[in-house]
Amino acid sequence: MIPEEFERNYSHNLAELRSKPGVFSIFEEMRYDVGAHPENFVDYECAFAAYHINRLNPQDILDIGSYRHFILGMLSHFKVTTIDVRDRKPFSDNEVVVTCDAKNLDLLDDSFDVVMSLCTLEHLGLGRYGDEFDVAADRKAFAEMVRVLRPGGHLVFTTTITRAQPSIAFNAHRIYSYGMLRAFCAGLICIEEKFYSHKIQDFCSGEEVTAEPNAWDVYCGCWQKMGR
Repeated sequence: MIPEEFERNYSHNLAELRSKPGVFSIFEEMRYDVGAHPENFVDYECAFAAYHINRLNPQDILDIGSYRHFILGMLSHFKVTTIDVRDRKPFSDNEVVVTCDAKNLDLLDDSFDVVMSLCTLEHLGLGRYGDEFDVAADRKAFAEMVRVLRPGGHLVFTTTITRAQPSIAFNAHRIYSYGMLRAFCAGLICIEEKFYSHKIQDFCSGEEVTAEPNAWDVYCGCWQKMGR
């Protein structure tokens, strides 16, 4: 709801601009974005990942399908190899783009200090992005992430989570239980876990994760691969 006072001021200021436009052409496009700065789950996921990447200061990072703008920010400080099923060009000398399926990485074992994947796991194998249909693609891709991680390296990932029955919103994404995510991470060492609640709009305890059917909150995890 736009306040009446704002609308009055808008009309007054618009008339003033039109009376003396200078070199500008003036047209209407009213926007009202007053109040607290907007936040959503993506901010919390990226903050979690940024904290751990800054803490670890890795020599090289492998990213599997994370938010593009977050990767672009990382490129100012880190060398990043990015995996995407859709072909695209790099925008920095610090980036190497590898176009392939995440469940079959064309990369050597033990290659990266950090493997990162933000809100990607739940989409794999459902065909949404042109990848082949494979209901086990998420498990296969997670195993590949661990394979290419150096012993002692860290896996930082985020995905969907629920305390209700796990589900698939086909073909958008899966929704995992905590037990399923723990099973993915078997053999790794847990460094930190956090949960984001859409209802609370903040990090929350595991007991506060949604239990509504077909709804989801966000899991954030940092895990370490054991050394040899």
